[in-house]
Amino acid sequence: MTTNKLRDILICKSESFQIMKDHRAAILRKLKEAGLKLTSQRLAIIEALMENTLLHPGASLIYQMAKKKVKGLSLSTVYYTLNELSKHGIIKMLEFDKMENRYEGNITEHINLVCKECHGIMDYQVPISIDSKEVMRKTRFWVTDTRLEYYGYCQKCRKKLSSNST
Repeated sequence: MTTNKLRDILICKSESFQIMKDHRAAILRKLKEAGLKLTSQRLAIIEALMENTLLHPGASLIYQMAKKKVKGLSLSTVYYTLNELSKHGIIKMLEFDKMENRYEGNITEHINLVCKECHGIMDYQVPISIDSKEVMRKTRFWVTDTRLEYYGYCQKCRKKLSSNST
């Protein structure tokens, strides 16, 4: 591996780590603003979400990770906590018809790229933003949530699908 490639990988990992730290700090701040206590269970659930944020984990993965930190944690507590955090706008719940609901700590405006094969989800930062207040002003429609998704195939699944078709 070349020095430039290694440097680029390290920079990318460093930036990802910083983004994760920033999202974690924002979540903890919003938890306090919402008047929700920071219990050991909530902290373990938030950390499990943030450690796996690039995966957009489901409740079962969050539970598996969080129970390593907090003995006696139940799956129902994980679901309740994730729903509470989502209800307060602290995290985002991504509901799907044909797969497990997923969660993300990145509540900034972005596009979720959802792979129809492996069900992986990647974030794509939007270069421009749509002003929901402008939408409300023009249409009198009260915007409460936004979610933009593109469906298709990730690079890994595209390669697998193209090799299977030949």
